[in-house]
Amino acid sequence: MQYVLMFVDRPELREAVSPERLEKVYGEIYGWFEQQYAAGHIANGGAELQPPETATTLHAADGAEPLVVDGPFSEAKEVIGGFTVIEVPDHDTAVTVARTWPGLQTPGVSVELRPIVDHSDMTQPV
Repeated sequence: MQYVLMFVDRPELREAVSPERLEKVYGEIYGWFEQQYAAGHIANGGAELQPPETATTLHAADGAEPLVVDGPFSEAKEVIGGFTVIEVPDHDTAVTVARTWPGLQTPGVSVELRPIVDHSDMTQPV
């Protein structure tokens, strides 16, 4: 099964972490990706995202052209900072992999784990 791991943080809490500590965690994150690649868990890579203020959001507009606005749609305190796709045999293994995310050592960080919908049995693309 494939799962997306979305790495979430609260920027205002990250600001309280020393630069030295953040640098150490970043190093551990690079090591985490190497370990997951070696274990065959990384399915489709992933990416670190630019900060929310660089986002553009498109909103549905009641049958009209979508409305394009700067920035994220929600006023959430948590932001998705990056993601990766893993391939593992089951949900328990996905949770086990997610638990090892080095960023979880810093305040306000979480990992959202979601199974990916498998449309491979469909005869026509969606």
